[in-house]
Amino acid sequence: MTLEAASPGANYGSTASGSSFYAAMRILPRDQREAMFQIYSFCRQVDDIADSDGPREERLAALQQWRGDIDALYRGHPPERLKDYVASVKKFGLKREDFLAIVDGMEMDVPQDIRAPDMATLDLYCDRVASAVGRLSVRVFGLPEEDGILLAHHLGRALQLTNILRDIDEDATLGRLYLPREALLHAGITSSDPDRVIAERALPKVCLPLAQRAKAHFETSDEIMNRNRRRAVRAPRIMSKYYHAILDLLIARGFNAPREPVRVSKITRIAILLRYAFL
Repeated sequence: MTLEAASPGANYGSTASGSSFYAAMRILPRDQREAMFQIYSFCRQVDDIADSDGPREERLAALQQWRGDIDALYRGHPPERLKDYVASVKKFGLKREDFLAIVDGMEMDVPQDIRAPDMATLDLYCDRVASAVGRLSVRVFGLPEEDGILLAHHLGRALQLTNILRDIDEDATLGRLYLPREALLHAGITSSDPDRVIAERALPKVCLPLAQRAKAHFETSDEIMNRNRRRAVRAPRIMSKYYHAILDLLIARGFNAPREPVRVSKITRIAILLRYAFL
């Protein structure tokens, strides 16, 4: 998978995702920081289940156990691994349905590997593994309800689409292909086999429109953040700028094979942190 705040799709365990998340979260007050690391820990644990090489039946059972644990948390009987979440759920009004949506998103990869989903399925996947994380996060950040949900919608999709474009080759090694079926067919690619698709000369015709879709989500999320308190959007703005930089590097590199990995330079990362962490 490939999301960072959100990853898989989300890739909560990658070095890049971990570093940008940590940089964004360490600037928060203690109670917010603790809540965000709890959300991150939850995402990481269910992501690890979905991405493991264990039998699919066992992974499905493990994810179902997480659903049961979330239900128990909200019934007032948290299991040991969620006892620390009680205070954050109460203080920030974290929603049960958002935790469960994340589990549902991770589960989409388990019965069988995702390969060339239709656009509606891809959008649902992005909502579950990225925007649901955002809906939890914006409550911690203290954004107003309506703008918080909007920001989660647009920034979550921007981050996830960027992850998908960044991790095309890595996902293919796992037998997964998140590029939408409609875009593949429009480019004349009829296969859904990841190894064949990533070698197609027409692949840029699939990826560039998806990159523009991600850019549009970044632009809308910027508009939302610009009209809210600067301190409330410091953390999401840092992640947005970091991932927007990744997207720009991907577009500049292009999507023809062979594709060298892109990395945001240390200078750029420091500049983003200095500019937006101390607003």
